[in-house]
Amino acid sequence: MSGQPFPYRLERAGVLMQADPDDPLEVEGVLNPAAGWADGELYLLPRLVAAGNVSRIGLARVQVEDGVPVGTSRLGVVLEPDMTWEQGEGNAGVEDPRVTWIAALNLHVMTYVAFGPAGPRTALAVSGDLRTWRRLGPVVYRWDERTEVDLNLYHNKDTVFLPEPVIAPDGELSLAVLHRPMGVLNPVTDGGDGPDDVPPTERDDRESIWMSFIPLAEVQRELAALTVWRGHRYVAGPRYDWEALKIGGGPPPVRVPEGWLLLHHGVTGRLDPTTTQQQHVNYAAGGMILRADQPWLVVSRSSVPLLQAETEAERSGTVPNVVFPTAIVEIDGNHFVFYGMADSAIGVARLVRS
Repeated sequence: MSGQPFPYRLERAGVLMQADPDDPLEVEGVLNPAAGWADGELYLLPRLVAAGNVSRIGLARVQVEDGVPVGTSRLGVVLEPDMTWEQGEGNAGVEDPRVTWIAALNLHVMTYVAFGPAGPRTALAVSGDLRTWRRLGPVVYRWDERTEVDLNLYHNKDTVFLPEPVIAPDGELSLAVLHRPMGVLNPVTDGGDGPDDVPPTERDDRESIWMSFIPLAEVQRELAALTVWRGHRYVAGPRYDWEALKIGGGPPPVRVPEGWLLLHHGVTGRLDPTTTQQQHVNYAAGGMILRADQPWLVVSRSSVPLLQAETEAERSGTVPNVVFPTAIVEIDGNHFVFYGMADSAIGVARLVRS
């Protein structure tokens, strides 16, 4: 991979949204939003956390002043844990949405974590206006000999679609989606480091980023095909000290001159298996450049964080020391990133070319 400095950085632009302590749906935080444009308006879709760590997905209109997001107006809830597969024993939730506008489908496609009886699983919903969402259901993974693993057996988080179709490794025009299976034994090198057809001789069980594909023609014939993922490729795993524990994808990748810019999070610290609201970890934001024509291959990545927990809002909250990027939007030619702050509030940062 390239030894050149990473060509992008993030600059804080402020706190965009904080939990309303008088709203029972938000008492444990507003965080990790999706975002998008519809009918000329910019919307935020935050995760709203009620008592007992029960999550819903809300909707808020974003106020923009002088080209910068500065506040929000709440518009209610657009997705609740109504399905049995979103309701676990002692827990329920629709969590951490990512939304990608896919022009080839003329739809906003949402991936989210359905926290149900089987634990955290990826599910999909689609919308034309960001207000009304149609569930497509949980994702299933088609096994193939090359994968050597049945991804249906593992929990999965941090899933997000690329906005444009790509030519998949099998040569078919496909939609591509990044995801992070949990507990899978991964190759030890990034997808771009070695021959594509050589199976790894070593494995690493730290949570890492993968990519899967859905033939575009199948989705255009039947939208339900969007939930059947295939052709799974390992993309990247933890590499640097600031992401030593695990990594995961962030907002929808953005097309840049170098390829596809993927913002991701890296985690250090110690995980407590008895809780989902960790107290001894540190989440920071980094970036990768994926090849334009083969986005499962990594061209370069940031050796140091682009943003890490430094402000009081990022260091103190439900889960302290968290910067967790989940959405990116373009405003007047500039890109702004929305990110979770300590699992309690939502910040905004400007993406700047170095």
